[in-house]
Amino acid sequence: MDWFAPIDSYCERLHPGLLAEPLNTLSNAAFIIAAIWAARAALRRGNREPVIWLLIALVFVIGLGSLAFHTFANQWSVLADVLPITVFIYGYLAFALRRFLGFAWWKIAGALIVLFAITFVAENILPPGFMNGSGAYLPALVASVLVSIELLRRGHPAHLNVSLASTVLFVSLIFRTADIVLCSLLPIGTHFVWHILNGVVLALYLEAAIRYGSRKPV
Repeated sequence: MDWFAPIDSYCERLHPGLLAEPLNTLSNAAFIIAAIWAARAALRRGNREPVIWLLIALVFVIGLGSLAFHTFANQWSVLADVLPITVFIYGYLAFALRRFLGFAWWKIAGALIVLFAITFVAENILPPGFMNGSGAYLPALVASVLVSIELLRRGHPAHLNVSLASTVLFVSLIFRTADIVLCSLLPIGTHFVWHILNGVVLALYLEAAIRYGSRKPV
C-alpha cells in the first residue's frame, strides 16, 4: 500500500494539495471547540475523573485527525481520521452502559462485540458508495438511539443529551451522504456541515458524561 497516495473523496477537493478543502479543513475547529468547552465545563464542576478527561482528549484528537485527513488526504491520514473516532464510539458506549445504566462488564463486552460485528457486516455487505460511505456509522447511530430509549425508560437525566445527540447525528449523516450527490449544484459540498454538527454531537455526549457520569456527584 502506498501510504502517501492521494485520496479524492469529497466534493470540495478538486486537486491534490494541503489547501484543497478549505471548508472541510476549517470546520474541524468544531471538534477542538467541543473539547475545549468540555474541559472548561469539567473544571468548573471540579470533575477530574481520568476516564472523562480521556473522552475529552479523544474529541480533541478527533479534530486533529480529521484535520490531517482533509489537508493531506492520503492513506496514512485516513487512519489518523478513523482510529480516534472508532475509539471514541466504543469507549463512549462502554462508558454510557457502565456509568449511566449500570451494566455489568460482561454485558458491556457483549454489547461492544455486537456493535463491532454489525459494523463489520455493514461495511462488507453494503454496496460501494452506499450513502457516500456513511452507512458505516449507522450501527453507532442505532446504538446511541437504543441507549437514549433505555435512559428515557429509566428516567435518567442523561436521556436528553443522548437523545439530542442521536437526533443531530442523524441529521449530520444526511449532510455527509449528500456531499457527492449535490456536488454539481453545490461545488463546496456539504461535508463541512457534518463536521460542525458532529462537534455539537460530541459536545452533548461530553456534557452528559461530565454532569451525569461521575462516580460521585460533582
